[in-house]
Amino acid sequence: MNRALTPNVLTPQDLDPNWQWQGRLPALGFSSVDFERRIDHDRLRRYRLSRTRQALQASDAGSLLLFDVNNIRYVSATKIGEWERDKMCRFCLLTGDDAPYVWDFGSAAVHHKKFSDWLIPDHCRAGVVGMRGTIPPSFGLMKKYAEEIAGLIEDAGMKDMPVGLDYAETAMFHALKEAGLNVVDGQQIMLGAREIKNWDEIQLLTQAASMVDGVYHMIYEELKPGIRENDIVAMSNKLLYEMGSDDVEAINAISGERCNPHPHNFTDRLFRPGDQAFFDILQSYQGYRTCYYRTFNIGTSTPAQQDAYVKAREWIDASIEAIKPGVTTDQVARLWPKAHEFGFPDELSAFGLQFGHGLGLALHERPIISRAVSL
Repeated sequence: MNRALTPNVLTPQDLDPNWQWQGRLPALGFSSVDFERRIDHDRLRRYRLSRTRQALQASDAGSLLLFDVNNIRYVSATKIGEWERDKMCRFCLLTGDDAPYVWDFGSAAVHHKKFSDWLIPDHCRAGVVGMRGTIPPSFGLMKKYAEEIAGLIEDAGMKDMPVGLDYAETAMFHALKEAGLNVVDGQQIMLGAREIKNWDEIQLLTQAASMVDGVYHMIYEELKPGIRENDIVAMSNKLLYEMGSDDVEAINAISGERCNPHPHNFTDRLFRPGDQAFFDILQSYQGYRTCYYRTFNIGTSTPAQQDAYVKAREWIDASIEAIKPGVTTDQVARLWPKAHEFGFPDELSAFGLQFGHGLGLALHERPIISRAVSL
């Protein structure tokens, strides 16, 4: 039996994260080869689906209906391009121990039947609902698919159990309720599933970070007076896509007086001698994302900047040292300075500059560590 072709047949071994913590975390090559064990995509797909089923079984819900593209990819291992991230045009259903259903954008459903052999062909269906309201509810598509989803849930024997929904357009939410479904929060179920990464996910995160290593060396070589923030953003985008990035979500490039208060963007400001220059590169490789910060100086650094670096490094190193199994986020957050100690009136105002977060198929996954929420 080819386990890759039987997505509804999983074993307890599929929940094994296969961690290999002996020695240094390797940075594997990107291509598949016969002489090294690298990313095992079949193992990755089975692990993610097993984690989702486990989280669903531990909840009060009997099914999951997903519109969040990160959740759709996690459950079904399908992705049709970064353009669909904010369109709300795709959806996925998981009922109990059944294989996932995916309603996809036009010809993508036909593509899945041909190339995604870990899915059941009949479960790959063409469909679209509202596309953020562009298709009005009066067209009847939301009603049609809400009733189809309700029928599949009934066929799976889950009619009397809640349906976990991550998010949906307001009109679709109402259509699901009108179809007789008891809709509850499914995003927490999915985030719980995605919280623990297996070895393949860790390797994909490492590969994504190694791409950004190369970009930061390029930035180091290019930073000089006369270059603009947006020039660095353009060069970074080019290099990342050349290295195989599937989405450069954002690159924050902030320098000089723009560094405080931090605006989370970039402009056409020219770098000047003595400037501090701050960058954050948010990109993904095979869906796995980075949020990777570095600060540079144009020319030499000042004693004050060196002192600030040492202090920041102390906080970061203490945080890393504190993170162990069983430690809660408040214990780490207490190691960080209070908001007023670095110029903010309250913790929510300081949140964007002082929080730690997990990474995965989304930029922000569990855990979230912050004095604003963890305490």
